[in-house]
Amino acid sequence: MVRTRFAPSPTGYLHIGGARTALFCWAYARRHGGKFILRIEDTDLERSTEVSRQAILDSMQWLGINWDEGPFYQMQRLDRYREVAQRLIRDGKAYYCYASKHELDAMREAQRARGEKPRYDGRWRDSTEAPPAGVKPVVRFKTPAEGEVAFDDLVKGRIVVSNAELDDLVILRADGVPTYNFGVVVDDLDMNITHVIRGDDHVNNTPRQVNIFRALGGELPAFAHVPMILGADGERLSKRHGAVSVTQYRDSGYLPEATLNYLARLGWSHGDEEIFTMPQMVGWFDLAHISKSPARFNPEKLAWINQQYLKTADDARLAELARPFLAADGCDLDRGPDLASVVSLLKERVSTVEELADAAVYFYRPLTPSEALRAQHYTAEIRTPLVQLRDSLQTIAWTRDEINATLKSVVAQHKLKLPRIAMPLRVMVTGEPQTPSIDAVLALIGRDEVLHRMNSQLELFPQ
Repeated sequence: MVRTRFAPSPTGYLHIGGARTALFCWAYARRHGGKFILRIEDTDLERSTEVSRQAILDSMQWLGINWDEGPFYQMQRLDRYREVAQRLIRDGKAYYCYASKHELDAMREAQRARGEKPRYDGRWRDSTEAPPAGVKPVVRFKTPAEGEVAFDDLVKGRIVVSNAELDDLVILRADGVPTYNFGVVVDDLDMNITHVIRGDDHVNNTPRQVNIFRALGGELPAFAHVPMILGADGERLSKRHGAVSVTQYRDSGYLPEATLNYLARLGWSHGDEEIFTMPQMVGWFDLAHISKSPARFNPEKLAWINQQYLKTADDARLAELARPFLAADGCDLDRGPDLASVVSLLKERVSTVEELADAAVYFYRPLTPSEALRAQHYTAEIRTPLVQLRDSLQTIAWTRDEINATLKSVVAQHKLKLPRIAMPLRVMVTGEPQTPSIDAVLALIGRDEVLHRMNSQLELFPQ
């Protein structure tokens, strides 16, 4: 059975790159009827936080990347790592190293001075010296002195590294906490991971891990290293490219299904398909169509995809998502039109739920037109037809059709074109120069509120 895993470190929020890795691992497991395991690699004691751990879980749950087993925590498995390290020592495949930080620093400095690559020189590898008193040793892995490490990466192809390039890495720190390369191998063996899908920043770690797998007699998983995500300028992705944590996309009003759709297209494709559901992706997903080149993060493309999902999303659902934004903006939603009806009118014009809420504000509280808008649209000659329109609106049936007919009647009587009266009316009632069709807007706002706003603004017109 296929078993994949996602193993983030809780040293920060879940970002776009990590979320894409999680999605690919999840989709591959689902595609093959396997299991997807969540593991939290929390051995960086200085930087790991509970806030980050919870943010990772919240982000994955919001995206709908559901795991079958876990989350497992490395700090709860310390006894297991120590047990395996002792086994390697017993089998002559690892050893205690008593070199101090000062000694190691001096060793590397001397190597640099000779123009050599800084690396551990193996001084305790086969040492018969008595251990220095009072020094807590680390445990180092005995990297094979000869030969090479070769594996077939499912994205990058054949990778071969000479063991002469690798030194004896620390696998267990003096405090008994495993290093990354050791902990990950023990975990992957214990959890029967069959496919390791991760970012290609781990490619250089893989030969070391392969040696540890073999030393433990374990079967190698298949490796698939996914190219990183770059900004549009080709530089490593960062906040300045608009790449922020998954929770910030959630809080800015992106839909999870749209975010997943975009993540899926970052470095993987199925023909020319742009918009697709997660069940479709699962049915199509394979490692062969992961690009060998870095993906480019494009915030505008993400916004466009989100817009497509907003257009077809359920109005009641979007209303609930928009409600907190409007409440924070001082809107009393109990004193305005049905929010789902407002959403239905506005959703095709926006890219995020936050934009949707911003566009809905004037339905729930008056917005003051800018001086520039008033100067442009509030003229003495247009005041008379607007007064007539106000008077006519007091007596008609309050429907969109009746409002539209009344507007056209006033326009015809004064021999105007519709925009000549619709634009100042829009500014008076909404405070904005652009809205959906003004008859639809007025119908939703309601007669009493429309007349109140018109009266207050008519006082600002030149006589």
